[in-house]
Amino acid sequence: MKILLSNDDGFQAPGIVALYEALKTLADVEVVAPEHNNSAKSNALTLHSPLYVHQAANGFRYVNGTPADCVHIALTGLLGYRPDLVVSGINNGANMGDDTIYSGTVGAAMEGYLFGIPAIAFSQVDKGWGEIDAAAAKAREIVQQLLGSSLVGPAEPLAQAPWLLNVNIPNMPLEALKPLKLCRLGRRHAAERVIVQESPRGEAMYWIGGAGAAKDDAEGTDFHATAQGHVAMTPLKVDLTDHDNLGYWVQTAARMQIAAQAGGGH
Repeated sequence: MKILLSNDDGFQAPGIVALYEALKTLADVEVVAPEHNNSAKSNALTLHSPLYVHQAANGFRYVNGTPADCVHIALTGLLGYRPDLVVSGINNGANMGDDTIYSGTVGAAMEGYLFGIPAIAFSQVDKGWGEIDAAAAKAREIVQQLLGSSLVGPAEPLAQAPWLLNVNIPNMPLEALKPLKLCRLGRRHAAERVIVQESPRGEAMYWIGGAGAAKDDAEGTDFHATAQGHVAMTPLKVDLTDHDNLGYWVQTAARMQIAAQAGGGH
């Protein structure tokens, strides 16, 4: 099996190093990751400046771009082959609830998914890399189980529908982690207020405030599962259509059109 591994914390981050060491016993693993930290870059692609690829002493390749850039150029020419799985992480901190919209870790995995390749994003719940080797071992276990279930692997046909999984692992010893739990995304409160400081030149500087606390952390959410010591796994999709309210908007659009015609609009 061939795995493309990326992240958003940069190619030297402890999370990607630990994950590479864990996965290389399962598959041929190629690392293409950002040169520097690119947290909260979501699915951003660099379109107006060139991207450069360099190789570190340990064989990891790094790019002066975003997580999605790394996966995109890897899959469109850099690798020269199609990997069986795209893995992103392990992120330094949780990617639960609304975090998934902003996450560069999820963005890298989603780029693989958009190319029709199964993909997984791995994150640790707390920052600081505590118990990172345990998290890497759990990530390897999950990939091995997916392989054993024939959900991924070199023998799988290209026509098989890809999938995208978001996994959050509590910072706990491996033996203390509770079983994997399938969850829906929770929700966070609005972010904290922007932080305003004065620069040495007397100009106002603005820093984005921290993420809000959990708002929907009911049973069944990723927040609830990880708080109980479980590894939380959530299947994601890209379709942002508000299917529940599509009928309402069909009627609203019709009324808008009637109003426009009555007023002589086009």
